[in-house]
Amino acid sequence: MGEIPGLGEALRESWKLGRTTYLCGNGGSAGNAIHLANDFFYGAGVSNGGGLKVEALSANPAVLTCLANDIGYDEIYAEQIRIKANPGDVLIVLSGSGNSANVVRALEMGNAKGMKTFAILAFSGGRCKKIAQHSIHFEIDDMQIAEDLQLIVGHMCMQWLYANPINREIEVTSDISALGKVK
Repeated sequence: MGEIPGLGEALRESWKLGRTTYLCGNGGSAGNAIHLANDFFYGAGVSNGGGLKVEALSANPAVLTCLANDIGYDEIYAEQIRIKANPGDVLIVLSGSGNSANVVRALEMGNAKGMKTFAILAFSGGRCKKIAQHSIHFEIDDMQIAEDLQLIVGHMCMQWLYANPINREIEVTSDISALGKVK
C-alpha cells in the first residue's frame, strides 16, 4: 500500500509534463488496463481541462495479433514500449501472478527505456515484483479479488488526480488517505 501515493505522484508529474502513461495486462487485467486508461484520460480531467496522455497497450487487437504472430506473444507489450515510449513515461503493469512473460518483458523494456515502472500484483508478486521499480503487492490468492484491487488502486489515483489537477498550483500531499477522497 505504501507505493500507491508514489504512483499517484508519478501520474500527476507525467500529466503535468505531457508524458505518456502506458498500461498492460492479460485477460481481465488487460480489460482493467483499458478501463483505467479511460479513467485517466477522461475521468481525471473531466473538469480540469483534459486528462492524461494514456494508452492501454492491450486495446488494439490488430497490433496485438500482428506482434504475437510475427515476433511472439511474449513480446506484444515490450515491442510497443520499444517503439512508442520515452524516458520519463510511466508504465503500469497489472498482473495477478506477476509471472506472465509478456508483462515481465514489458517491465524489462520499460526499465531499459528509462520509464518509471509500476506493477499492481497479487499472489506472491512473481517476477514482476522484483523487476518493477515500484510494486504494489497484495498477498491475496484469488484472481477476481486481485483484479478488483487493480481497479481500486487505479480509481484511488484517478480521484486524487481529479482533486489535484495540474491546471492550478497546489500543495500535493502524499498522504494515502487523500487518494480516496474527491473534493
